Amino acid sequence: METGQNGNPRPLWNIVVVSAIAAGIQFGWALQLSLLTPYVQTLGVPHVWAAFIWLCGPISGLLVQPIVGYSSDNCTSRIGRRRPFIAAGACFVAVAVFFIGFAKDIGHRTGDSLDNPTKPRAVAIFVTGFWILDVANNMLQGPCRAFLADLSGDDHKRMRIANGWFSFFMAIGNVLGYAAGSFSNLHKLLPFAETTACDVYCANLKTCFLIDIVFLMSVTITAITTVKETPLTTKDALDGDEGKSSGAFIGELVTAFKTLKKPMWILLLVTCLNWIAWFPFLLYDTDWMGVEVYGGNVKGSANEQKLYDQGVRAGALGLMINSIVLAFTSLGLEPVSRLIGGVKNLWGVVNFILAACLAGTVGITKAAEGWRGKLGPQILTAPPTHVKGSALALFGLLGIPLAVTFSIPFALASIYCSDAGGGQGLSLGVLNLSIVIPQMMVSVVSGPLDAAFGGGNLPAFVLGSVVAGISALLAIFALPNPKNQLSLNPGTAMAGPH
Repeated sequence: METGQNGNPRPLWNIVVVSAIAAGIQFGWALQLSLLTPYVQTLGVPHVWAAFIWLCGPISGLLVQPIVGYSSDNCTSRIGRRRPFIAAGACFVAVAVFFIGFAKDIGHRTGDSLDNPTKPRAVAIFVTGFWILDVANNMLQGPCRAFLADLSGDDHKRMRIANGWFSFFMAIGNVLGYAAGSFSNLHKLLPFAETTACDVYCANLKTCFLIDIVFLMSVTITAITTVKETPLTTKDALDGDEGKSSGAFIGELVTAFKTLKKPMWILLLVTCLNWIAWFPFLLYDTDWMGVEVYGGNVKGSANEQKLYDQGVRAGALGLMINSIVLAFTSLGLEPVSRLIGGVKNLWGVVNFILAACLAGTVGITKAAEGWRGKLGPQILTAPPTHVKGSALALFGLLGIPLAVTFSIPFALASIYCSDAGGGQGLSLGVLNLSIVIPQMMVSVVSGPLDAAFGGGNLPAFVLGSVVAGISALLAIFALPNPKNQLSLNPGTAMAGPH
């Protein structure tokens, strides 16, 4: 069975099976985003430094995705170009998750004191696992998207449908990951998870990550054993489009930037601003629920710690709602984009929604603080229903712009790359630079920025709101519409010709 690369597109079920890997990848990302920032603070890492640990994601993305993309474009393995990297990435995820989940146990066995609030050995093991996890996720995601482009052949519509399915399964993975993170008794499924060094919160996280290993391995093995690739011969690698411009990765990357057309540069700029807006909230959303909305403190009294834990779990519930909205929105992007005049207008409108939601965190926080002020400092209780409901509604509304963020930029990049005859892996790696560089900026700036304004999460959210507004204006007025309007609805593929 041959891939659709440079030929006719493969059957739709091939695309769906490979896209399902996104659910496994995103399951782990959802656990990271909802549970790991609070977990890091239980290891004794201050809030202001937690953002620096998240630098590993952008740095690994900056280096790994372009290198892996280039390498997979030119890989001559007998099992194909993309599948070796997908398989290796899944194996590294398993190793990384073990380090993260068992960091406290390993730290305790190697000398960390249970009485010391800072656990340096556990932190070192956790950070090692965290870096490996981000590298592994980047090894998975880039080749998966490139594999989908290969399976689509030269069919632009099929490329757009493939990216829509990938976005849909990302939403499914988010729902499952956030649902797992929101259950406080999940550790009872694996009684060995709770130990002397690993409390209930830690045991829940450990259980979630072990479930992630099984889930990711299942979808990955299914995909790489049922969807075949035609191996790239050494002659093809040397003589084909992927190898013409340079014999080295740096040369390919420089050439890729030199040959970028104006629409692609604008796409990179809008994507960059979009992620500057998104990343503070993705980094601190559950911490915002625990601290600003619920009034908890991970290092405070027992009641404050309980409130913080309730807030984090409410945040995980909000993220699950967000993912449900994301999934349904992914299925309905095509008619909406046609209704409002094209994908650039759609991207602009949803970025205005993003800006409004990030600004709305200020109002919700002030409402929660006002409620606590009426009760007095001696009474520690969860916020009233209308405050919690407003916060959860905000999470849900943010699923709309997130669905567009996960779909439109990648679909546009694949189309521009196909028109230019370049390698899909390298082009998506170039697009990834416009995602990871702003994440690095936010990771460095957000902690000190929040500390300068009193240690909360709101300053970074407000900055994100302003940048989201700018990206909305650029999307509408600077980004050109593609010649053929995008069809982003994966569901439409069911009724169309395969």
